Amino acid sequence: MAGAKNVGKTSLIRRYSTGKFNKSTLSTIGVDFETKKLNVDGTDILLNIWDFAGEKKFRVLFPSYVSGASGALMLYDITNKDSLDDLMDWINVISSIPNSPKTKLLIEAKIDLEDQREIKREDAQELFNKHKFKGEIIGTSAKTGENIEEVFTMLGREILKNSLKKCPNCERFYPLELKFCQYCGRKTNN
Repeated sequence: MAGAKNVGKTSLIRRYSTGKFNKSTLSTIGVDFETKKLNVDGTDILLNIWDFAGEKKFRVLFPSYVSGASGALMLYDITNKDSLDDLMDWINVISSIPNSPKTKLLIEAKIDLEDQREIKREDAQELFNKHKFKGEIIGTSAKTGENIEEVFTMLGREILKNSLKKCPNCERFYPLELKFCQYCGRKTNN
């Protein structure tokens, strides 16, 4: 999960993993981590969700965690114009990493503050199209819980479609780039 400081990354993850919202959530220092099992269209997926601090000084940590990741959620705060512009730095970092995520989703945060919106939907759509994000832009609110489950379901669905394949031997999903199934050891057709 990537985005500028205070866009709501930690709140979104906590809402998803615990179902709760805490208005006094502290900023992440460095990196935080959550795990949650998700069922997408009958397939169980274990999501390992990395929450990266939005401050520029912590971005040096980002590449070592992102290499080999199946997906990336990139958030902007609809009430902060700079947060959409800041995503360009994140996009550039992700694009420069070997074995970067094939699935990138663009997520609007804080849609419960629609009356304070600074970012036009058209501007976000332009960024979405230019950088080939998957799925569609989904507006979320960690405060109300709106569309939180939908974001992670879409992430799981897009990961299954773009980053994983099913082993014909054990029928478990494993990363496309592997030459052997990580579960049963069978050689793949890559």
